[in-house]
Amino acid sequence: MPSNPVAETVASLLPRAKEELAELVAFRSVADFAQFPKSESEAAAHWITDALRAEGFADIALLDTPDGTQSVYGRLPGPEGAKTVLLYAHYDVQPPLDEAGWTTPPFELTERDGRWYGRGTADCKGGFLMHLLALRALRANGGVPVHVKVIVEGSEEQGTGGLEQYAEQHPELLAADTIVIGDAGNFRVGLPTVTTSLRGMTMVRVQVDTLAGNLHSGQFGGAAPDALAALIRVLDSLRAEDGSTAVDGLEATAVWDGLDYTEEQFRKDAKVLDGVGLIGAGSVADRVWARPAVTVIGIDCPPVVGATPSVQSRARALISLRVPPGVDAAEATKLLRAHLEAHVPWGARVTTEQTGQGQPFRADTAGPAHRAMADAMAVAYPGETMQYAGHGGSIPLCNTLAGLYPQAEILLIGLSEPEAWIHAVDESVSPDELERLSVAEALFLRNYAAG
Repeated sequence: MPSNPVAETVASLLPRAKEELAELVAFRSVADFAQFPKSESEAAAHWITDALRAEGFADIALLDTPDGTQSVYGRLPGPEGAKTVLLYAHYDVQPPLDEAGWTTPPFELTERDGRWYGRGTADCKGGFLMHLLALRALRANGGVPVHVKVIVEGSEEQGTGGLEQYAEQHPELLAADTIVIGDAGNFRVGLPTVTTSLRGMTMVRVQVDTLAGNLHSGQFGGAAPDALAALIRVLDSLRAEDGSTAVDGLEATAVWDGLDYTEEQFRKDAKVLDGVGLIGAGSVADRVWARPAVTVIGIDCPPVVGATPSVQSRARALISLRVPPGVDAAEATKLLRAHLEAHVPWGARVTTEQTGQGQPFRADTAGPAHRAMADAMAVAYPGETMQYAGHGGSIPLCNTLAGLYPQAEILLIGLSEPEAWIHAVDESVSPDELERLSVAEALFLRNYAAG
């Protein structure tokens, strides 16, 4: 990166940022309070509150959102008449899955092979540090040239919509000329990328009941309807023979018009085992950015260890359906629930319950903020041109903000490139990406103010 005062300041601040990220990662801030203490999330929220206060933010508030979690808000006044930019991140994280499967403890930041490991390093506690680094670099080099609002969500990973509901109830709070969502990522390390589309998501819990209680499989097996077997049948019906998502009535043939994603690169990014084929039809970009994708993310049934020879009377599963732009998430939910109810065999009793939902999002890239970001990225990533890509994940707040502030530009950047392995074991962040994106965000704010 060519020498410039902003870049030099960010580089000098990186050791401090590592220490702060380690403190933030140490909070087990999973917003599923049946699994993790609420006090851990509250402590993380207070840490962020203190960090904003130390940076001179005013109007700092812990927002009690309708889903029982807290989001952190703060405002940093800029010059009179300046534009307003909202910076977003979230401090809640995914559960660590199998903690024993981590090479190093998930809630302990560890440096290894040039990367920093720990749950939330990339998704999205690192995103909050990216915002702080950018603002600190500007303050050290002439000041922050815009009004800045920061919002750090406490339940994004759960999809429970607390911040969306709060924003709708207080529409003036997050109003801005441009919104930077720090929860996306580059297409690959070193390639500056702005995400232009997100799939929405719906979460549905399905339960199948067949018997008043479990039965001896020797005495009753062969005639007694097995609830687990029935559940397996209905879950299998959600995919076509080639693995494509096949929810009755849900369109699944859209194509992606933009940055290509080769199968070779995808296999490498996803660490697909040798000899195992990819699923679905169309290009990889079609499949992960432009089409729906169903995933069974959990099943309630007896574990292998300790299982008894029984016909199961009840079985449950939690299903995630990613919904591409152009498809209404509420309508997709109706289709998914209808499909599940229609495909349960043997007259088994079935109930479905929606547990979360977020709409898909598509950004308008023609405005001055995107041009300002492209210029900033060119400096932060010498020799590279900013790319536009889709993202198969969901950030439900984006559509809420787009609806509340239709004149605001929304840019999605962040630290969740493929090597970060977000949501998986051994999540990590590249400190080089943290450094470059912090420089890019600082220069963007300066460019945008001058434009």
